[in-house]
Amino acid sequence: MPNIKSQKDRVIQTKKETAHNKAVKSNLKTVVKKANAAISTGAADKAVAVKAAVVTIDKAAGKGVIHKNTAARKISRMAKAANKA
Repeated sequence: MPNIKSQKDRVIQTKKETAHNKAVKSNLKTVVKKANAAISTGAADKAVAVKAAVVTIDKAAGKGVIHKNTAARKISRMAKAANKA
């Protein structure tokens, strides 16, 4: 455990950031999984699911939870799969 006050604050801040990032990533995985399921089954609401996934991916990249190139790659692959189906 740190003895310096600023380092104690950083430990608390890091725990909060880690919890937030974990929640965002978990939600991201859920939304992407739903979109991929909609694409593979050819559901009628496929476009809505893909759009929601793209928005969620963009938000995660904007907040710095995932890298912007990772976000671009995920969106690109999802769009390619959606257009193919």
